[in-house]
Amino acid sequence: MSVTVDGDKSGSVPSRIRRVLRGPRAEKVPALVGTACTAIGLIDIAAGVFPRFRTSRMHAIAEVLPGTLGPLSAALSLSAGVLLLLLAHGLKRHKRRAWRAAVVLLPAGAVAQFVYRHSVIGVLFSLLLLALLLRHRSEFAALPDPRSRWKALTNFVLMGAGSIALGLLVVSAHPGKVVGSPSLSDRLEHVLYGLFGVEGPVAYHGGVDWTVGYSLGALGLLTAITTIYLAFRPEHPVARLTEDDEAKLRALLDKHGGRDSLGHFALRRDKGVVFSPSGKAAVCYRVVSGVMLASGDPIGDVEAWPGAIERFMDEAKAHSWTPAVMGCSETGGEVWTRETGLDALELGDEAVVDVADFSLTGRAMRNVRQMVKRIERNGYTTRVRRARDLSDGELERIRRAAADWRGTDTERGFSMALGRIGDPADGDAVIATAHKEDPDSPYGDLKAIIHFVPWGTDGMSLELMRRDRSADPGMNELLIVAALQASPRLGIARVSLNFAMFRSALARGEKLGAGPVLRVWRGLLVFLSRWFQIESLYKFNAKFQPRWEPRFVVYRNARDLPRIGFAAMQAEGFVNMELPRPLRRRRTAATARPCAHITPARGEHEVRAA
Repeated sequence: MSVTVDGDKSGSVPSRIRRVLRGPRAEKVPALVGTACTAIGLIDIAAGVFPRFRTSRMHAIAEVLPGTLGPLSAALSLSAGVLLLLLAHGLKRHKRRAWRAAVVLLPAGAVAQFVYRHSVIGVLFSLLLLALLLRHRSEFAALPDPRSRWKALTNFVLMGAGSIALGLLVVSAHPGKVVGSPSLSDRLEHVLYGLFGVEGPVAYHGGVDWTVGYSLGALGLLTAITTIYLAFRPEHPVARLTEDDEAKLRALLDKHGGRDSLGHFALRRDKGVVFSPSGKAAVCYRVVSGVMLASGDPIGDVEAWPGAIERFMDEAKAHSWTPAVMGCSETGGEVWTRETGLDALELGDEAVVDVADFSLTGRAMRNVRQMVKRIERNGYTTRVRRARDLSDGELERIRRAAADWRGTDTERGFSMALGRIGDPADGDAVIATAHKEDPDSPYGDLKAIIHFVPWGTDGMSLELMRRDRSADPGMNELLIVAALQASPRLGIARVSLNFAMFRSALARGEKLGAGPVLRVWRGLLVFLSRWFQIESLYKFNAKFQPRWEPRFVVYRNARDLPRIGFAAMQAEGFVNMELPRPLRRRRTAATARPCAHITPARGEHEVRAA
């Protein structure tokens, strides 16, 4: 038996060696190389900025890494370090363009090290990373993200700010060579001049400090080159919902629109869409900050959902986007997780009111009943009509009032907002308006609006609520009650109200016997409600005694959740990452693309919230 064990031990050595020689697994290479580039970039920047770093023990590490090259080591270290940091994220995302840039940068650094420093170890280290990239080049096949030339302006601002900050560090890191004690304004002026290759007001012993001069010049040149490259590279416009796509989606909604209350929101025209091979199902999405964000369930026949989901995942893989679904139903979540291996997490609940069960009578509805009666006594009236029954003039008046009453500069909405009112194609939408008696107007003074989109043939889903800030409190309650009471006349049997995030946690956390963890979680949600409508939406919806339908977020890894959450906040308009409004270019007609990074178009977001 001992011979067998010895044989096993001796035989295990070659297998371990073979594993080392094979290197890391192919799927791990992008993350490994990206992390290595980040570390190298930081060390190169530190080596270029701080002279003591180059004379310390860490100098032995810096010498074998790309970027610390001969007499121009400081300037080249800064340039290589910044470039490697810029490339690292693209390499981690499997981007082909980042791979090409790294393949050019690494051998250039290796040759420069050999010429200036004769560092064989540094050359070997550079070539080792290069060999790893070349061997696993098939892992770097992700297509580029949609882009516009506005990224050149963004790059100029960010790179310029970074260059100034690094420049100040470079100037401040050489105090022994500086004549006198220059002020911060003098050092800043010296940096600004140095970025353009001109000597500034800071004087050095022995004349010009070439290390500082070369470093500042390299930073300025790098900022200029990257900005020029981004400004003149071809644009890759974002995809929009084309007329043909919209016609196909409407045909699917006519057959299967009653399945999901969020189905009609797929018709937002700032979304992209992928169809199943049979054309019987589709998934609509927008790409935000590298997250391919779908909302609600797939559109169409449930049996064809897997085909549309597969196309969605293929698109995400082709671009190395992070796939995610916001607000899908329990059935949708089950299909998504079964077909893709993704995971699901309950996000909140949707409030659905069955019209046949709704009544203002009873103790539970006393507050709503009293509020509605009080507002009616103050001279308010309501009108509930299909959008096709309104005149063009009244629709324009409603659209103008909705825009004037918007509470924020940024228009919000994505997963539960359509982004338009009174479009001829949305004639089945329902608009409820509240008016104050006015002798000068036959319909009174318009004070509040709520807008519903169709949910199949017998339902409607709340899309927008707006009111005049000078109107009496309770306008939203008044209009929802009016819409529910008018629903039988319009053939409506079910009404979807607002979505309440973390509703179950808020409800259970306030009950007797709730545990400490649940109470702390509820307390955090209440605190966050100061900025986000979390508790207020739950309490508003609960007034109408709805049934609660759970909604889920589907994600790949738990570590992706913060990124998905941030992307969702961007898509909904809570975080504005766009250029200032005066700097935005007016868009022309959208060009259809097979895939896209969708960015919000001005004027196409509305609020689906109280």
